[in-house]
Amino acid sequence: MTTIGLPLALGIIMFGLGLSLTPGDFARVAKHPKAVIVALLCQLLVLPALCLGLVLVFQLPPVLAVGMMLLAASPGGTTANLYSHLFRGDVALNISLTAINSVLAVFTLPLITNLAIAYFLPGDETLGLQLAKTLEVFAIVLLPVVLGMLVRWWRPSFADRMDTPVRIASIVILVIVIAGAIVSNLELLLENVASLAGITVVFCLLSLTVGFVVPRMLRVDRAQSIASSFEIGIHNATLAIVIAQTVIGSVEMSLPAAVYGVLMFFVALAFGFLIRGRGAAPERADAATGAVPAAGPSSR
Repeated sequence: MTTIGLPLALGIIMFGLGLSLTPGDFARVAKHPKAVIVALLCQLLVLPALCLGLVLVFQLPPVLAVGMMLLAASPGGTTANLYSHLFRGDVALNISLTAINSVLAVFTLPLITNLAIAYFLPGDETLGLQLAKTLEVFAIVLLPVVLGMLVRWWRPSFADRMDTPVRIASIVILVIVIAGAIVSNLELLLENVASLAGITVVFCLLSLTVGFVVPRMLRVDRAQSIASSFEIGIHNATLAIVIAQTVIGSVEMSLPAAVYGVLMFFVALAFGFLIRGRGAAPERADAATGAVPAAGPSSR
C-alpha cells in the first residue's frame, strides 16, 4: 500500500490534472494577475504562518507538528475544482492556480518541510528533504502532470474523452488511498486522532476563510474569490501522505494529512453552502432593484 499503491494513486491523480491543462492555463496569470497573486501569497505565506500558530496553540508532538506543516505546504488538490464548480467559482482560475501551485511546490514544499523539521526536530538527520529526496518530490509532483499535458497536446480528443473518467477515478482513488492509510495505521491513528481532529478542522476552516475573505477585501470578484477559497482550503492530502510515508519514511508524520483528508470534505461542503447563502441575498436584492424601474413606466 505504501511503497506501490500510494505513489501510483498520486501519479494517476496528477496525470489527470495534466490531462486538463494547456499552456494557456499558465498564461491566464496575465489575464487575472491580481486574483492569482493574492491567492498565491495566501497559499505560500499566510497558510504556513497560520499553521505554525495553530501547531503551537494545540501543542502537537514534534512529528505531528511537522506533518501539519507538510500538509500546509502541499498545493491545492484536484477536488478543489469540483467544489468550485458546485458553488459557482471560477473553475478556470482553479485549474491555473493548481497548475502554478504544483510547479511552485517542488521548491516551496521541501523548504517549508525542512524548516519545520529544523524547528521541531533539531538534530534529527534521518528526516528532511535533501537534494535526492527533493528530486523525488519533483518526480512525484511534476512528471505525471507533464505526461498528461503531452497526451493532451498529442491526442487532444483522447484527453477530452478521458477527462471526466480520470477526474472520477481521481476522487475514488483519493478516498481509497486515505481510507487505506487510515486502516493500515489504525492503532497509531486512534492514539492521535483526538489531538488531530480539532486542529485539522480549524486549519481547514481558516484556510477556506482566508482564501475567500482576503481576495474579497482586495476587491477580487466573487467567483474568483470562491475559486481561491477552495484552492487554498483544500490541500492535496494524498501528496502529503506520499511524501511523509515514502519519501521521508515516517508513517506518524502522515497522520495529520490522513485525518484532514477525511474531514476536509465535510468542512469544505459546509463552507460552500455558507458562502453561497451569503451571496444569495445580495443577488436577490439586485434582482429586485432592477425590477422596480421596469415596473414604473408600465404603471404610468
